[in-house]
Amino acid sequence: MPPALEEGRRTVRPQAPSPKDALNILLIIVDDLRPSLGCYGDKLVRSPNIDQLASRSLLFQNAFAQQAVCAPSRVSFLTGRRPDTTRLYDFNSYWRVHTGNFSTIPQYFKENGYVTMSVGKVFHPGISSNHSDDSPYSWSFPPYHPSSEKYENTKTCRGPDGELHANLLCPVDVVDVPEGTLPDKQSTEQAIQLLERMKMSSSPFFLAVGYHKPHIPFRYPKLCMLFPKEFQKLYPLENITLAADPQVPDGLPPVAYNPWMDIRQREDVQALNISVPYGPIPVDFQRKIRQSYFASVSYLDTQVGHLLSTLDDLQLTNSTIIAFTSDHGWALGEHGEWAKYSNFDVTTRVPLMFYVPGRTTLFPEAGEKLFPYLDPFDSVSELMEPGRQSMHLVELVSLFPTLAGLAGLQVPPRCPIPSFQVMLCREGRSLLKHFLFHDLEEDPYLHSNPRELIAYSQYPRPADSPQWNSDKPTLKDIKIMGYSIRTIDYRYTVWVGFNPNEFLANFSDIHAGELYFVDSDPLQDHNVYNDSRGRELSPSLMP
Repeated sequence: MPPALEEGRRTVRPQAPSPKDALNILLIIVDDLRPSLGCYGDKLVRSPNIDQLASRSLLFQNAFAQQAVCAPSRVSFLTGRRPDTTRLYDFNSYWRVHTGNFSTIPQYFKENGYVTMSVGKVFHPGISSNHSDDSPYSWSFPPYHPSSEKYENTKTCRGPDGELHANLLCPVDVVDVPEGTLPDKQSTEQAIQLLERMKMSSSPFFLAVGYHKPHIPFRYPKLCMLFPKEFQKLYPLENITLAADPQVPDGLPPVAYNPWMDIRQREDVQALNISVPYGPIPVDFQRKIRQSYFASVSYLDTQVGHLLSTLDDLQLTNSTIIAFTSDHGWALGEHGEWAKYSNFDVTTRVPLMFYVPGRTTLFPEAGEKLFPYLDPFDSVSELMEPGRQSMHLVELVSLFPTLAGLAGLQVPPRCPIPSFQVMLCREGRSLLKHFLFHDLEEDPYLHSNPRELIAYSQYPRPADSPQWNSDKPTLKDIKIMGYSIRTIDYRYTVWVGFNPNEFLANFSDIHAGELYFVDSDPLQDHNVYNDSRGRELSPSLMP
């Protein structure tokens, strides 16, 4: 891979590679996946196939989404623009119509000679992607959605009473569900078919595969013919601990709390008659939620494993860049919260790794497989370590320039301010410098100042106190915006007045603030915003 180095606003690149030399792209996007993976140090979760990918990749330990909810996050990183530029904070507008005709990652690759393909949940379906996953702009042919995904929120979970329910906890007998399959299994099968087809093509490909799990409901296979082992049994309840900080922190401003209303709407949670907004969920049910989340992650891992082993079988690993990430994290009881919808690390931090042939690992020997399928049920003597890793803070808006540069394409220029009339630009910094290893056993940014790096996120609220629409307010109901910066030292958030008609934040109208110091308070439980240290800290909250 020829190196590409950014210097200020200028990027020096060679000419784009010819089609026969171009590297393919496999982009794997997971829904609601926090870094609860072996490669991120989680000793409980069985994720051997993702860990194996990490062992061949450059892994970023501190990657953050720009808004912890599906549609705004996906539109943000797929366009390379922040939510304040896309002006999508909910699910109800299409950026090309309401904001600007911004190019997307797959569109840019398509315009540079790639065959671009979408499988599963890549863009969020619905209005936010024009009910078409941004076709025809982004894709060479219509995106694929698994036929069984329409049953995700229907009554397919058999309860202890023998009846079918729309539950949060939903391990299923696959042979009993409609169509006898599950969405992520169908997506893997379709992606494999596309890889087999592209093996014979002279054009490079860009294949994006979006997996639904571990998004709720936790609908994953129980023991059945197609999946001969039970994922739930990987995580006996007696081994499941509660979150390290399961209580709502005393100093948490009410506006910062998300009342996890989508969880409450599930039948098995409704039966618990939990008080609104703070709960709490009974301890035994908390353990069951965590158990099902981890089981869903292991089910996801099997699908990733089958996909990557096919890449090996087709001898495409030497010519394909693999990027793996999630749209945002997910709280599992931390701060007394569940789901996403906040600015905490637990909801904004995501896994992010890149495999680059011959760069992040050596090319395989003849007949050697880089990604043989690994069964999460097999006993694992020790966790695989990431091949290379960076501790520096990075953002998902960096995905666009980084993938373009790794593929040898011209890195899009930085966006001017404002950039609503600019079709092609990016607001995130390129991560290409991280890949210039020079065969040194050190982080390539070792000699830069990590305190210069900032990850921005934001979250809207309709009111100062938690209410029924606090998690997902529509644009017209947004009254407050929580702008947050994460540095190596602290997370600092201010909740300020917001005008949804003008898309304007009023930083002189501060409703609340949060300040957590990473070294002394890594779980972000002790808000010191109102202490003297908090008053003295007043960094810019605008990227």
